[in-house]
Amino acid sequence: MRNIGRKIVSAFLAVLMLSACVVQAGAVSVKEITAPSAVLVEAETGKVLFEKDCHQVRACASITKVMTMLLVMEAIEDGKISMKDNITASAHAASMGGSDIWLEEGEVMSVHDLIKATVVASANDAAVALAEEVAGSEDAFVEKMNEKAKSLGMKETTFKNCNGLDEEGHLTSAYDVAVMSRELIKHKEIFEFTSIWMDNLRGGKTQIVNTNKLLKTYKGITGLKTGTTSQAGSCISATAQRDGLTLVAVVLGSASGKERFTDAAALLDYGFANYCIYTPAFKEDIPEISVKNGMQPNLKAAANISGSFVIEKGKSKEVTYKLNVSDEVEAPVNKGDKVGTLTFYIGKDKLREYPVVASHIVDKMTFSSVFAMLFQCFVAL
Repeated sequence: MRNIGRKIVSAFLAVLMLSACVVQAGAVSVKEITAPSAVLVEAETGKVLFEKDCHQVRACASITKVMTMLLVMEAIEDGKISMKDNITASAHAASMGGSDIWLEEGEVMSVHDLIKATVVASANDAAVALAEEVAGSEDAFVEKMNEKAKSLGMKETTFKNCNGLDEEGHLTSAYDVAVMSRELIKHKEIFEFTSIWMDNLRGGKTQIVNTNKLLKTYKGITGLKTGTTSQAGSCISATAQRDGLTLVAVVLGSASGKERFTDAAALLDYGFANYCIYTPAFKEDIPEISVKNGMQPNLKAAANISGSFVIEKGKSKEVTYKLNVSDEVEAPVNKGDKVGTLTFYIGKDKLREYPVVASHIVDKMTFSSVFAMLFQCFVAL
């Protein structure tokens, strides 16, 4: 009977999701965002492009699973678990309410499928099963979640569980959600799951449908996670990419699912319409730097430019830079040592700072090194 029930619920969910109204991108402007808290950031640098009470502390429902997935992905990267590992569901994992995949105590499922269930179906039981595998217990895993949040500078976040079910003190902010979302999408494997619209588990016996309707309606959408509870309202962390620009739009506390998608689409539209990626170029020769007590009197240096930054469209010609290098350095100098900075601006607004580094080694002058040099000169004669 339980398997029949699963099939009925899965079929109903699929019909419900497919028949849902289409979210029209750009239906509102960012000035008309209805959610009480929202933020739009550029993924690489974290630059805030728009915010509305983004530091307001609120419940965030299943967006909690962004942090859960971050720790799971780190565990995979560190070799602690693998996608092919099988996990046996505990009684605790099987007892979760809310959205789930009806795990039964003792049921075995792979890490890969549990991640799929957590990301696509927002399965609370799957999230707990993964947490227990990574840390031994959900409580130990939640400790790791809070430690990670602290290390990322998430000052407005306290996790009480790994799935986002309403619990007193389980709180975050739109800004902090953006921070952990940026960190998660550094693990490109997560897009294998966040891009799934419809799939199945248990050899086709359980159908799952993504709760993120933007996957079907928004150009460039890549993820990331939705959430809904009575305390949190309707929430979403939406990621999208166009023309090399990756954005993260977070909406917390919407009155309905439709409103959260409309707000998220409006935020993303605003970002793509008004901002672009700028790749800096610096071809000038950097003056040689004097080296005190060095075996060579001067040091060559180069700007270590890596990565791009975001600017407003149409302002590329307004980008300026300031080169600041030391007049003199003390030997010894190692290749790659920082000897200055190259900073890019628009007006007085600082865009990005890159290090200027030593291009070669300069050893410190000693009696033995000077003697060796003189000996070599003598031999050469």
